[in-house]
Amino acid sequence: MDINSALNEVLVKLFRNINVIEERAIRTDEYRDVTTNDMHVIEAIGMEGAKNMTSVARLLEVTTGTLTIAINSLVKKGYVDRVRSEEDRRVVLISLSEKGKRAYLHHRKFHEQMIDSIVEELTEGEQQVLEKALTKLDHFFGSVNSGRGQKSS
Repeated sequence: MDINSALNEVLVKLFRNINVIEERAIRTDEYRDVTTNDMHVIEAIGMEGAKNMTSVARLLEVTTGTLTIAINSLVKKGYVDRVRSEEDRRVVLISLSEKGKRAYLHHRKFHEQMIDSIVEELTEGEQQVLEKALTKLDHFFGSVNSGRGQKSS
């Protein structure tokens, strides 16, 4: 098998496996009502305090309308608190509730375990090569997502 075919096969399996494993890791008895998408919204809100909807939507690369739908669900489930800004009543601020903070830490623990299991098997040189390769892959996806990196066939 040539390198292009091998890399394609590995990447396709990797993305599929990460999605499946992350879904399983998230869905514990305590967090059975949270989807992977919900958890990514929780992660984008973060632990630093209230954020406005626009900044979170930008982080997630979705519209504020799309984010509003997700936030409505997370508020109903008790993971997110939503308030209007005191300075500008048009601005909606969102933050994690105590339940949301616990879910955030649960998700972060999954990611830490995943990274630890990868790097413990690699030499420092291999870690640097992996970081460089994944950074290049991320830049490629970023450029394709923004419409700059598509090659014509």
